[in-house]
Amino acid sequence: MDKEDRKAYVQMAYASSIGFAFVLLIFGGLFVGSWLDKKMGTSFFFTVLFFIMGVFGGFRNLYVLISRSIQDDKTIIKSVKSEPHRKRPAPAKA
Repeated sequence: MDKEDRKAYVQMAYASSIGFAFVLLIFGGLFVGSWLDKKMGTSFFFTVLFFIMGVFGGFRNLYVLISRSIQDDKTIIKSVKSEPHRKRPAPAKA
């Protein structure tokens, strides 16, 4: 397995973990919030609070994933831009 294939597999693993992270954070927030509401006798304050925190946490994870992939692409673009341009050979006359 060469370096480019490995990089593609790692990026696919990151992308597939987005949905799992969203579900885990949102439902985890709902579960913890409802547990705290039952424990403290509040109506739905902690459930809504932890749900919103779960949604923001999911979007933060998405932002981190996108920023990592952009940083990985920048190194490739910089290395390509630093190469000297080669002239194309003249087309063969028919």
